[in-house]
Amino acid sequence: MKLYHASGSPNSRRVRILLAEKGLDIPLVPVDLANREQFSDAYRAVNPRAVVPTLVLDDDTAIGETAVIMRYLDDAFAQTPLYGVTPQEKAIVAMWERRAEIDGFAAVMEGVRNAAAGLKGRAISGPHGYEQIADLVERSKRRVTNFYDDLEARLSSVPFVAGEHYTAADITALVAVDFAIRAFAMPIPDHHVAIRKWYERVSTRPSATA
Repeated sequence: MKLYHASGSPNSRRVRILLAEKGLDIPLVPVDLANREQFSDAYRAVNPRAVVPTLVLDDDTAIGETAVIMRYLDDAFAQTPLYGVTPQEKAIVAMWERRAEIDGFAAVMEGVRNAAAGLKGRAISGPHGYEQIADLVERSKRRVTNFYDDLEARLSSVPFVAGEHYTAADITALVAVDFAIRAFAMPIPDHHVAIRKWYERVSTRPSATA
């Protein structure tokens, strides 16, 4: 088993954090996004969508899509479950992780890809090219602001995104927040005390540096 990834890819980081939380040591194969290695014939043979990460199993089955990779790894390696144990727990974690992905992670991604000069013609990741739309940058800023407000409301009543325990929902939310801070110049607002407390807890976990 091996994971094709890129060190600067937020989606790759989500999987690496999950691996670290579960104590899994899987070989990492770097894909150089700066040199567009994801579009090479060799990598397209692994993942025709030309995105990272991709998990390749021992029988050469390739699994793409970050959320799917994370769910597979959590199911395949039962130690330290990060998607819950009971059907109800699994549904709750999946629900909150999906919200963190759509409302937070995807909102930042939309803004960054429509603003970065180096991504002209590549506003949406994948095998097809799409032109940037400047108006989407401002919309993304509003989406991220709303994400922070909604996350603050949630974390005002529970210690972690999905409830009482650290889960995959925290992984996606953490990467979304870091992505917003570092790539979109949108730090956690000062008045969002609950997010700041949560952020300190989750960002100081050893896995956060994966």
